[in-house]
Amino acid sequence: MSNKDKRAVTDESADFSISDPATTNPATPSSTQVDGVLETDTPRTEVSQTAGTAPSTGIDYADALKDALKESGTKEGTEERVEDLPQEGAREEPAEKPSKKTVLPIHDNTAREEPSNADHDVRREKQALYDEYPSLYFEGSDNERAQMERDRANAYQAAGIRFAPFNIPLQRRLQTLAVLLHSLIIATTVSFFFFLCAIPLLWPLVIPYLLHMLLSKAASDGKLRFRSERFRHSRIWHFFADYFPAKLHKTHDLPADRKYIFGYHPHGIISHGAYAAFATEALGFSEKFPGITNSLLTLDSNFRIPIYRDYILSMGLRSVSKESITNILSRGGTDGHGAGRAVTIVIGGARESLEAQPGTLRLVLGERKGFVKVAMRTGADIVPVLAFGENDLYDQVSPKSHPYLHRLQMFVLRTLKFTLPFLHGRGIFNYDVGLMPYRRPLNIVVGKPIRVTKRAESDLETSEIDQLHGLYVKELEKMWERYKDGFAPERIEEMQILK
Repeated sequence: MSNKDKRAVTDESADFSISDPATTNPATPSSTQVDGVLETDTPRTEVSQTAGTAPSTGIDYADALKDALKESGTKEGTEERVEDLPQEGAREEPAEKPSKKTVLPIHDNTAREEPSNADHDVRREKQALYDEYPSLYFEGSDNERAQMERDRANAYQAAGIRFAPFNIPLQRRLQTLAVLLHSLIIATTVSFFFFLCAIPLLWPLVIPYLLHMLLSKAASDGKLRFRSERFRHSRIWHFFADYFPAKLHKTHDLPADRKYIFGYHPHGIISHGAYAAFATEALGFSEKFPGITNSLLTLDSNFRIPIYRDYILSMGLRSVSKESITNILSRGGTDGHGAGRAVTIVIGGARESLEAQPGTLRLVLGERKGFVKVAMRTGADIVPVLAFGENDLYDQVSPKSHPYLHRLQMFVLRTLKFTLPFLHGRGIFNYDVGLMPYRRPLNIVVGKPIRVTKRAESDLETSEIDQLHGLYVKELEKMWERYKDGFAPERIEEMQILK
């Protein structure tokens, strides 16, 4: 196939390319018509460059085009050579009818590929995806992000470690402090409790507190006692969210007369995004979804840690047990039966945290259907939530390169129901070594709710459970396809659903 034929096929097949309407560039002048109508050996770039210089030199576009054609030795609209034409003033000898052949635009029906039905289906599916999920943009401060990049690039280095400069703005220092306090809260509260136990005069207070902690049902009774809205709105959580920074994106409205189960993915190492979006008001959950009272769920064992349990109870966290979810979604609310209430479950759990590698999104979801059963028992709609950037906050040892260490982690997970990820991040005063999360953007996208009809325990059918689970996985795949290029441009692989 000649160069002209290749260009013709390329130009014609371009009519069937799919692009986002929001990002399509305006049409620009093209030389396709020139190449298609004129049979010339002049490269496309030469003609374009010659014509493009016409406005700046004051030469008319048509004159510039004729000059370019003369340089190639072709007369406009014909295949005759310029030197074969009669010269001006020369005597024309009688001749037979000139054998002039006008070259028409190229239409190679054999090379042209008509769009198949499959192409049309893909185009319709992609357009439907754009219509269903709106365009989202991160509204962070570009100046602040650029300044952080300059600080890292110009940081003082010693032994391969980049140290933060001393002139860091106070705002960023406060952000780091907020994340540090939250990351050390378990160690801090437990240490403080043992300090109290070391003082015999305080034992009359410590012993009743321990009995209360062991017998309390506040984490699972569904009454949401000890929840402090003032603490959830505290300024410290705005510093916490701005550290990454984190952003909560709404794609669909959620009516306040329904109840919801938010499925958060991925787990990551510590689920900082879930805490910022659903345990605090730093990202404006109540403003985006008015009338909905949401509770982030965590392991029941966390409510057996002295003082720490009171900390998470005040933030609205509750137990992830089946009893707790049923009570929250069946009591209270605007109608006394859970209307307007919601829970957020990190479905992948500790098992998924071992798959948290930067640039990847591996969801342990293939056989996780318990949340679907609870949704059917309570009549709660299921809402998928995808957190872009959660897996990028830490680096951890890869299970493929350290298989024996991975086996140890899985043994601890099966035995103690929690895992020990071997991770590292950045430090307080350096960018390379430490246990602090990296300053990388978090974009938490709340997807389209899946309507669920309430069923009695005896009416739960496996086929309906599988169908709802399949719809849930499909919505996650839609969200990934729609927003991966904007929120995960540096990914190294596509999203995977694991068992």
